[in-house]
Amino acid sequence: MVRSDRMREQERIAEPREAMLWEALAEQKVRCNLCAHRCVIGDGRRGVCQVRENRGETLYTLVYGRTISQHLDPVEKKPLFHFYPGSGAFSIATPGCNFRCQFCQNWEISQMPREEHLILGQPASPEALVATARRLKARSIAYTYTEPTVFAEYALDTARLAHDAGIANVFVTNGYMTPELLEVMGSQEPGGTPLVDAANVDLKAGRGEFYQKLCGARLEPVLENLPLMRKLGIWLEVTTLVIPGLNDSEEELRWVAEFLAREVGVDVPWHVSRFYPQYKMRDRPPTPVSTLQRAWEIGREAGLRYVYVGNVPGQASENTLCHQCGETLIARIGYQILKYQIVQGRCARCGTPVAGVGM
Repeated sequence: MVRSDRMREQERIAEPREAMLWEALAEQKVRCNLCAHRCVIGDGRRGVCQVRENRGETLYTLVYGRTISQHLDPVEKKPLFHFYPGSGAFSIATPGCNFRCQFCQNWEISQMPREEHLILGQPASPEALVATARRLKARSIAYTYTEPTVFAEYALDTARLAHDAGIANVFVTNGYMTPELLEVMGSQEPGGTPLVDAANVDLKAGRGEFYQKLCGARLEPVLENLPLMRKLGIWLEVTTLVIPGLNDSEEELRWVAEFLAREVGVDVPWHVSRFYPQYKMRDRPPTPVSTLQRAWEIGREAGLRYVYVGNVPGQASENTLCHQCGETLIARIGYQILKYQIVQGRCARCGTPVAGVGM
């Protein structure tokens, strides 16, 4: 078959590229400094994420320009409730992840390189992604579904072009990147905004044992990165998936809530989400709504001003309340906004500022 110019261009877009943030070591090894695993990779081998490979003492990314998923989502689905509410987020992913969470909801694509030894996806250049986002009238591009850290080169090249087009950038992430990568993400763009405007970080538990056993990672880097993101000017929201019998004790939920209030700030929105049986954890029941409601109460008792229950549409705890007068500022059902009582970033009733971006 004769290859067309378009086919050749698609192959070029998705071919391996030299990675960012790596260093050469002795014995033909390299160290990847993109995430907190800091993998030392021998020649011809790949890192934990299975999408970064040492080829002849040079580290390459294997997923640049290769999207496994593209969708226009409500930004609330990320979930981001205080970042341009009601807007669309053009959401993209490549295969691969640096975690192996046993409860992953997107395991078919996040674990594909590890379990299927495949790296699939349609070629799409950063320019093409931004053009699609503009056509869809998306307010932001979200790098999501898998783990954007492992396709950072692709995401950040797209992010720069998105900013040029007036489109914001969002990472939906496990928060396991290195401080070096965070510095790039938080680098100031013209106009004084960081390259990555917002992030939702999964804080999966308050115990290192949970991370080690169920995710193949450590808790400490995530705890260190959350306040650093805020310091860099990245708007931050945090999600905890509450799993029955694993991270749902009042003691652990209180630890997470108090950590966020103390180390990140009382204005950080905390999303406590319902677990549904997934992947390798199909033997556990969905989280009782009463547990989620208690988590909501614990967050408010810890001083957090914005706490939300997720994956249970129709709960009053989906709504945004004014922390001063109690007015319902945004009423929601799922990802749909029913009422909006914020004027120029302030409560329409008492004038108290509402934390967020584009409120």
